[in-house]
Amino acid sequence: MSNKIYVGNLPYSVTDSSLKDNFAEFGEVSSAKVMMDRDTGRSKGFGFVEMASADVAQAAIKGLNGMSVDGRQIIVNLARPREESRNSGGYGDNGFRASGRSDVGYGAGGHGGGRY
Repeated sequence: MSNKIYVGNLPYSVTDSSLKDNFAEFGEVSSAKVMMDRDTGRSKGFGFVEMASADVAQAAIKGLNGMSVDGRQIIVNLARPREESRNSGGYGDNGFRASGRSDVGYGAGGHGGGRY
């Protein structure tokens, strides 16, 4: 069982340290991170907490799911593994790979175009 927790519907006022403090009531917190928008620097309204053990993570989920924080009812559950998008291109395990789409980029429709 996993010990990584997803926390959703967070108020924008929640910080990494306040998130960690709330979960520390249930046991040792390995890490706590509120996800931030890179353009605005504002919270995206969700984060992740990693607990020291799966038992402690389950206790935190049961204790905090549905709790009201600054007027918002937070969602707390086990984090799902990140899904890798297919054919997205980019840098991966095998090095850089261009998108798998044939209608994007050079060669299919002129300079930088695609099919129109």
